[in-house]
Amino acid sequence: MFRRAYLLAMSVYRVSRGFPREERFSLTDQLLRSSRGIAANIAEAFRKRNYPKLLAHRITDADGELSETLVWLEFARDCGYLDPASHDDLRTGYEAVGRMLGVILKNPGKYRRFS
Repeated sequence: MFRRAYLLAMSVYRVSRGFPREERFSLTDQLLRSSRGIAANIAEAFRKRNYPKLLAHRITDADGELSETLVWLEFARDCGYLDPASHDDLRTGYEAVGRMLGVILKNPGKYRRFS
């Protein structure tokens, strides 16, 4: 799941390089920050997986970043910066990550590492 979120963030980075300069401090930065935040929160969650409440908190944060990323992708598509096929591919990938996050949130204790 982390790897998929990371690869999606890298795809977002690549497509965002073609966005207009005037969008750098608004759309582009927000999109990059939120897409990277998904992977970062997943990584932090699994470092804290011995503490189900902390894991759930970070997974919830990742899910929030995912929702935000989807909104920025909609703006990018509707502004004409992102072609519909790329948008659909990214949206499909992020929806799959979202489903995985939902599974974890249903039972965070299941992911506890026993040492």
